[in-house]
Amino acid sequence: MRSLKLDTPKSLSQRVLQRLRQAIIDGEFALGAAISEEMVANSFGVSRTPVREAMGQLQAQGLVVIRPQVGSFVFTPSADDITALCTFRCALEPKAAELAFRHDRAGTIAAMNDAISAMEPAIEARDNIAYGRADAAFHEALFAHCGNRYLVESYHLVSGRVAALRTNLTSPIDVRTRTSFDEHRKLLELFARGELAAFEQLMTTHITNSGVVYAKALKVDALKVDALKAD
Repeated sequence: MRSLKLDTPKSLSQRVLQRLRQAIIDGEFALGAAISEEMVANSFGVSRTPVREAMGQLQAQGLVVIRPQVGSFVFTPSADDITALCTFRCALEPKAAELAFRHDRAGTIAAMNDAISAMEPAIEARDNIAYGRADAAFHEALFAHCGNRYLVESYHLVSGRVAALRTNLTSPIDVRTRTSFDEHRKLLELFARGELAAFEQLMTTHITNSGVVYAKALKVDALKVDALKAD
């Protein structure tokens, strides 16, 4: 695992939180992996108190599961979790798009364009992490410019899990990634033209297809674990 480093000065627990959150999203900690408070504290050069506070906040975001007397672990979704998460996104993202179109159309388009501009070189470089971050930025643009803080807060409750699933349950840059990229470009075109009904339809398809990919990958991972146990 790469060295864990802290960036901009904020409160200690917030700095630890942001670094651990990104480590989970980027797949530095695999789904279900144990996270040792002692290891993190030693790596960051801090006491266990801010680490414990950060773990509590990560648990509230659904990224970490804390089992008393056992330890802290990265979340492991079930097939039902993935379905519920996709249903939530299908309800939330088209509404955010509608509000963003009314509230700050130009700003939303600029942010979506920036995200798409970052996707193509990531595909060429076969860089899953860079592609995943650009993908996340594309969807987050809808909420950043929608002008409704309650929608923003609602999405923030799941955005970390969505980003982690992208990294952990998507194959390395492949044919599906190119399809996903083309869908993002089409979504931008529809949004820019104000064709919000067509945008909602494609966004629903886009999110649903992602859920299918995640569920298949989850099943494959479970079969691998069962095979290892059998050996």
